[in-house]
Amino acid sequence: MNKASQIDLDRHHAARRSTWASVAVNIGLSLLQIAIGLFANSRALVADAIHSLSDLLSDFVVLFANRHSRKGPDADHPYGHLRYETAATLAIGMLLIAVGLGMVWNAVSALQNPETIEAVHPAALVVAIVALVGKELLFRYMLRVATQVRSTMLVANAWHARSDAASSLVVSLGVLANLAGLPLADPLAACIVALMILRMGWKFSIGAFHDLTDRAVDHDTEQRIATLLRTTPGVQGIHELRTRKLGDMIWVEVDLEMDGSLTIAQGHAIAVLARERVMQAEPVLDVMTHFDPVDLHKPAHHP
Repeated sequence: MNKASQIDLDRHHAARRSTWASVAVNIGLSLLQIAIGLFANSRALVADAIHSLSDLLSDFVVLFANRHSRKGPDADHPYGHLRYETAATLAIGMLLIAVGLGMVWNAVSALQNPETIEAVHPAALVVAIVALVGKELLFRYMLRVATQVRSTMLVANAWHARSDAASSLVVSLGVLANLAGLPLADPLAACIVALMILRMGWKFSIGAFHDLTDRAVDHDTEQRIATLLRTTPGVQGIHELRTRKLGDMIWVEVDLEMDGSLTIAQGHAIAVLARERVMQAEPVLDVMTHFDPVDLHKPAHHP
């Protein structure tokens, strides 16, 4: 098994492992939050439970994308299926936006009718704290795995868990304030949670949208790739460097300038070396090269 295949396999297993862990945690917390939220008359806790349920849906989106993104190129997808991951990230972002809008609507409705707000039972505070600790630990685990395998899809799912942890913190404070005699605190906490979810959803959605529309990689990454190409022995210069994202990988196209007196075999060997240097240093799926001859013996033209 070559290096690229091993990395792909590691990413696949890491995604499955971390995502199933998230599924287990979210199922347990959702059931607990819904049961106690309804019993304790806490809108914020029920809203947090709905957020946890949205995590479950996003987890299954990730599992679906992880399964299909590993497929190799075929007649319909000659560049492979890596953009399934980007599409999954976009789906998670849109899901967060939808959940956030629904929660804002419910919270604002409650704030407009304060007479309908009931006192919250202390059990809600205990469950909110349990959810906060559980989600924060889940986030740290998922982010560590995502960073190790360099998966933006898993990073998105990890931060979804962090948004749940942050929302549980706000819920805890809202429930605590409600117990202290501030009845508006509970629906206000639910509204704050919703706005946090909306912000995260927008961030993921717009990033994935740009990747799906062939946005180039960031400036620093492009400069590192350009430097690797220019410093390859035998390369005299480069032009027409183009990059685009394919899932978490990068597709590179470039024109390499070489000594025009080289044989085709020598030029090919230099291009292969340049490609290997880039792919070993950066998460690059492939480097498509075209080499242009330059006359090294021609004196420079000075107008």
